[in-house]
Amino acid sequence: MTVHGHAAPGYEGVAEAFARNLDEGREVGAALSVVRDGDLVVDLWGGLADRDTGRPWAPDTLQLVYSGTKALVATCVLVLVERGQINLDNPLSGYWPQFAARGKSRVTVAEVLSHQARLPVVHTPLTPVESLDNRRMAALLADQPQETDPRAGFLYHALTFGWLVAELIRLVDGRELGAFFADEIAGPLGLDLWIGLPDEQHHRMSRICYAPDWADLPGGAGAGPTGGAGPDPVGGGAGGPGIDPVGAGTDPFLASLDNPDVLHPGDEWFWNSPALWRAGQPGGGAVGDTRSMARLFGCLALGGTLDGVTILRPETVALGRREIRRGRELVGGTELAYAAGYALPTVSRDFGPPRDAFGHNGFGGSCHAAWPTQRLGVSYAPNQLSALSPNPCRPPLMEALHRAVR
Repeated sequence: MTVHGHAAPGYEGVAEAFARNLDEGREVGAALSVVRDGDLVVDLWGGLADRDTGRPWAPDTLQLVYSGTKALVATCVLVLVERGQINLDNPLSGYWPQFAARGKSRVTVAEVLSHQARLPVVHTPLTPVESLDNRRMAALLADQPQETDPRAGFLYHALTFGWLVAELIRLVDGRELGAFFADEIAGPLGLDLWIGLPDEQHHRMSRICYAPDWADLPGGAGAGPTGGAGPDPVGGGAGGPGIDPVGAGTDPFLASLDNPDVLHPGDEWFWNSPALWRAGQPGGGAVGDTRSMARLFGCLALGGTLDGVTILRPETVALGRREIRRGRELVGGTELAYAAGYALPTVSRDFGPPRDAFGHNGFGGSCHAAWPTQRLGVSYAPNQLSALSPNPCRPPLMEALHRAVR
């Protein structure tokens, strides 16, 4: 397939790795951007934005970043931390009194941001459409007890992370998450990046599709934990192996993680729904282009200032990427490491070789990260969801980039 865009001298290997993924049929469509010291040194796109119609990926194509959204949400929290409006060590109930219900008064903001809140799922049965009501989801979680299953003590909160933190931001600041992000981060940095996509931008969206291997997962349809696809319906977790499906169908705790169930191949309508794009699902529904994601992470890699625009002070960025919890979670067996909402490197090297990288991966193989030592931000976003975990397309790109800048 034809690859468009540019790669600065010295980054030819990155362009070759990107083209190889498309030429060998491992991706349907994708984009890759790298911002280093404020310069867009790699900006590539290719393949199809819509496999069904043959519409090509264009320079202005937008893509769901899935759980890359969590890093955007974390950055919003840090803005309020810097202003003294949130303290990471304080109980969440201090900002959200209703959250104290059913014995949750001591759960801290830091625990929520590092996936230790023991609230990985909403108990009330939900359809995908019902899950788009962010305030209702937050209210349901506030009235819910923590899980007693020991596996929940450190478990990726794929969707509930977003609902909990978005409600915290709304209660502290008064603005909805999407408006806060637009006013404080996307607007000042000039980003084509939204948590809640305006209707006039919907025509730019790529169309999500499933790889053929999706239907071959144990359990028949690849429906999250009970189908062996991994613990994260929107974010890809830490990129480790999928959950062992043996016995999962009779395990109430594992089965509950499929609520709502949005991973059957027939459910791709959900990812391609204007209702989802419009809702700004805070755990995995942000939409943008890779150059905007790379620009944001390039700003964070430089300590929070880019092109004269400061969104955070260096000490706040340092606080935000300080490790809070690292360990092997007990559902999928994956090593996880989290700071205040940002994911940190593990043995899987999801963000490439740099040991000081931070950011967040997204479901389907996307990657959005800051490399502070190399002073760059990188973003990769494909539109095909593969059951393979970790996605084999991403490592060659990150390795080629590292060779270009080390």
